[in-house]
Amino acid sequence: MKRSRTYIIFLSVIAALGGLLFGYDTAVISGAEQSLEVYFIDSLGLSKLFQGLTVSSALIGCIAGGLISGMLSDRIGRRNSLIVAAVLFFISALLSSSPEFLFFTKGEPTMGLFIMFNIYRIIGGIGVGLASGLGPLYISETAPAKIRGKLVTLYNLAIIFGMLVVYIINWRIVSGQSMSWINDIGWRYMFASEAIPALLFFGLLFLVPETPRYLVMKNKDKKAMNILEKVNGSEKAAKDIYKNIRQAVDKMDKTKTSIFSYGKMVVSIGLLLAIAQQFVGINVIQYYAPRIFSNMGASTDSSMLQTILIGVVNFIFVLIALLFVEKVGRKRLLLIGSVGMAVGMFGIAALAFAGSMGVGALISILVFVAFYNLSFGPLTWVLASELFPNKIRGQVMALTVAVNWGSNLLVSTTFPTLLEMGAGFTYGLYGLMCVLSFAFVWKLVPETKGKTLEEIEQYWLSKQKKKQTREIGVKKLSGKKVSW
Repeated sequence: MKRSRTYIIFLSVIAALGGLLFGYDTAVISGAEQSLEVYFIDSLGLSKLFQGLTVSSALIGCIAGGLISGMLSDRIGRRNSLIVAAVLFFISALLSSSPEFLFFTKGEPTMGLFIMFNIYRIIGGIGVGLASGLGPLYISETAPAKIRGKLVTLYNLAIIFGMLVVYIINWRIVSGQSMSWINDIGWRYMFASEAIPALLFFGLLFLVPETPRYLVMKNKDKKAMNILEKVNGSEKAAKDIYKNIRQAVDKMDKTKTSIFSYGKMVVSIGLLLAIAQQFVGINVIQYYAPRIFSNMGASTDSSMLQTILIGVVNFIFVLIALLFVEKVGRKRLLLIGSVGMAVGMFGIAALAFAGSMGVGALISILVFVAFYNLSFGPLTWVLASELFPNKIRGQVMALTVAVNWGSNLLVSTTFPTLLEMGAGFTYGLYGLMCVLSFAFVWKLVPETKGKTLEEIEQYWLSKQKKKQTREIGVKKLSGKKVSW
């Protein structure tokens, strides 16, 4: 059992490196965005909308990556799709740091160069979109039910660790440097630094196998049994799990493959979780943190240090979520998190209306970040990897990832424009979204703690059958003639 536990942790850590690159790629922009504004937006005379689009351009790739992740993972496998993501991370890191490569002159920004920079960021975004769906999917399809929640949360811990690492690297790059050097050279080092973890991820992926559920779907039963035995520690446990997977896959082959095969509710809950995770405003904090702190009066070095503080709080509270996700459950942590996030966002809004964006605003930001990483940050991906039945998991996971990144793009692109309407109004709007997220979780989200993926599938199947039975009963009743 010890060996099997070590093996599944080994597999999960490698898959979680995709999360580290996910966090790294999405957070690296926070250190570079003010330099990009000077280098591109100001020099080309572009509007704030273009600034928002530059910060968010990678998210266009994230949407595309999310949309193709299901199709790609079903065709070439979960592991091989993660290898594709690693290659895209590496290419994007190098080309984003030197967008002039081949076609343009360094230090002479043009509209063409601006477009190419954003294309290179989109390439990295496709990698993020693939990794964000397939990392949790790989872990959930491999891990035993009793520790699945913890291991998928480990993926989120890696995302936060990636953010923390890049915050520290960004701070080290700008520390003691002049603004002119940062605006000309420093931002390039920030993007280039991602090439190192991308290469590491690429190499380590060749040490892990495909998921047992994918192998059963491809009729590679012997290989699937071998992995199940390694992961679960005994032949008996492996046979029981294999039997459940085989039955689920056989049912898959005999029934229709619509994403609504198990009803619209399971799909709707997954998509609403993805939307809620972004609409509460987390990436407004992640992408624009140095700018927010600069607006509070902090120097460049100090604003980067305060951003590191956010990264530390992120890491601590995802770690707490990892420790409690199997004890407290997914739903309860989401409800607690919604309340804490609302307190933090409404606190920022109140201080903005009062014109007192100082230490109190920093504390409110940290409260919001803490409760987000206790709940929606990690648990959206835990639930997304668990909720969907085997037959539709790849398709709906891809749609969920795409909707998640689309929501992220909408929120982060509109933030600079909303901020011009007033900081109090903007943060109050995100606070309202936190309240709505509480109501949504309370009414609709089921608890999946301790259940196997096949048990969760049976839960949705039984709900769908009950609904169909009720609909048939209503039709029969409405078809009867009533005599008075």
